[in-house]
Amino acid sequence: MTTIKTLLADDHALIRAGLRDALASLPGLAVVGEVGNGPDLMRAVETLQPSLLVMDVNMPDFEPVAAVQHIRALHPDIKILVVSAYDDEAYVVGLLAAGVDGYHLKDQPLSDLELAVRRILDGGRWISDPLVNRLVNQQVRPVEAAPALTRRQRELLYMLTQGYNNQKIAWEMDLSIKTVENHLTALYRAIGAESRLEANNYAGKHPEVLLIPEKERQGQTDSHGESLDVLVLDDNPRYRAQLAKLLAKTWPQASVHEADDCQQAVRLAEQVKPFLAFIDVVLKEEDGIQCARRIKAASPATLMVLISAYPDREFRRIGLNAGAVAFLDKKDIDAATVRQVVEDALAR
Repeated sequence: MTTIKTLLADDHALIRAGLRDALASLPGLAVVGEVGNGPDLMRAVETLQPSLLVMDVNMPDFEPVAAVQHIRALHPDIKILVVSAYDDEAYVVGLLAAGVDGYHLKDQPLSDLELAVRRILDGGRWISDPLVNRLVNQQVRPVEAAPALTRRQRELLYMLTQGYNNQKIAWEMDLSIKTVENHLTALYRAIGAESRLEANNYAGKHPEVLLIPEKERQGQTDSHGESLDVLVLDDNPRYRAQLAKLLAKTWPQASVHEADDCQQAVRLAEQVKPFLAFIDVVLKEEDGIQCARRIKAASPATLMVLISAYPDREFRRIGLNAGAVAFLDKKDIDAATVRQVVEDALAR
């Protein structure tokens, strides 16, 4: 019987011991190495040449998606099973797209771990049951259409995203506070909200409905009249278009250039020398942080803002060390955040 050489990667020795015990009953499987950080993992893969890698994604000095892509490119036959506490749908999808064979949640029974290993060794794929249900629901969830709002309601919603109180809204719109309150009631009714928080959440999902009041647009032009070239690099066309619209609505004088891969982004950087670049950390075939360095080399004055759907501290640390001026969680990006990023960049 062929020995299935297995490498365990987790920064907690106790977790590794639990994994080792759970896999001990599988015939022909031998744990040939254990590591607790990214560099040790990459070295062990090269020296031990394992058939199976069972790994966590949250380890020191470790970029999981880039590491999986690298390992998969050099060792296409290796089986990779992620065992993680992270259950964010975008995180799971990103790692599956990068090339892992299975994703197992740490809070699931150890007997399921044995099933997961058997499944991927037999050539199948594995996703823990709770994730399957969530991923399926995410795929079939209908897209909520934005209701038709009046121009005034669109302006009012924009002001809410900027944190304006009723008095400031009244001043901006040349209305009485009582009239503003009536408009807010009508707006909440139109979008199905009951509070400022719910209205802001709605605006985050539908940035295309926001409209900057004419007075504020004029003020922005007066302060920063020149056009700003902004590059958006993301291989998800829907999110890329959404962010581009949000930038255009929040900062009307911005000229937004979209790219879906690093090569196209570098070409645009060479041509337009963007003032600001929003770059997704995780791209299908590439490392977004490495791409940020290439864009910076092509246009040294460009300010880099890294964005990611993955709650990974290492992404943030490595990205900021690479020269990014900000690192944003995609879930937190709204009109107010974009406006603050641009204003901070202009103030540099």
